[in-house]
Amino acid sequence: MSQFFRSRARVSLAPGLAAALAMIFVMAGAPAAAFAPDLFGYQQAAQDDIAAFPQWLQMLERQLRDNLRDGDCGERRLNRCHMERWLAFLGGLRGRPPAEQLREVNRYANEMSYVLDIDNYGIEDYWAIPREFFGNGGDCEDYAITKYFSLRWLGYPEGELRIVVVQDTNLRVPHAVLAVGRGEEILVLDNQVRGVLSHRQVVHYAPVYSINADGWWMHLPAAAGRRS
Repeated sequence: MSQFFRSRARVSLAPGLAAALAMIFVMAGAPAAAFAPDLFGYQQAAQDDIAAFPQWLQMLERQLRDNLRDGDCGERRLNRCHMERWLAFLGGLRGRPPAEQLREVNRYANEMSYVLDIDNYGIEDYWAIPREFFGNGGDCEDYAITKYFSLRWLGYPEGELRIVVVQDTNLRVPHAVLAVGRGEEILVLDNQVRGVLSHRQVVHYAPVYSINADGWWMHLPAAAGRRS
């Protein structure tokens, strides 16, 4: 998570990435009602340059290209059918009440092992797609990303979902969670918490920025910013 707080230079997108992301935006469909602007009691300011987040864009491209198929699922000694089990799990949540869907998506992802990126991939910061996360475990943003794709698969609009990078003021470390906008409410899916909480119940997270496939937002203390 350390690189989440480093300054970001503008980057050029890899060949074909812009076209791939355009497909993602089309798949996202019409945005839902505006995400409540008071996440964790902070104000938000929409930003223009999503290319400042190459890890996020590259992750979206990898997920778009992933065919969600497993290899040989006949191996009994090691269960490698992560995609098959994930899609079966999601299929079982179709049509269930939203509260149950959110609770179960949070639980399912949180059962994975927490593993640092440096141990998984040999680098400090890597944004994993679900296939990689279910195969290797991952750190906080990987839990949030898999929950994000789980809810997109279940039909939640892009405008209701954001990966949120926060500063944990208790532990004094950066962290990432998934925030789900439901009307005037924002619900938090966190790998450190078993239940799904209202953002108003979480007092030790200071949001830095949030992001989805539509764009990104900076979050400012109420006295320092203006609602967007």
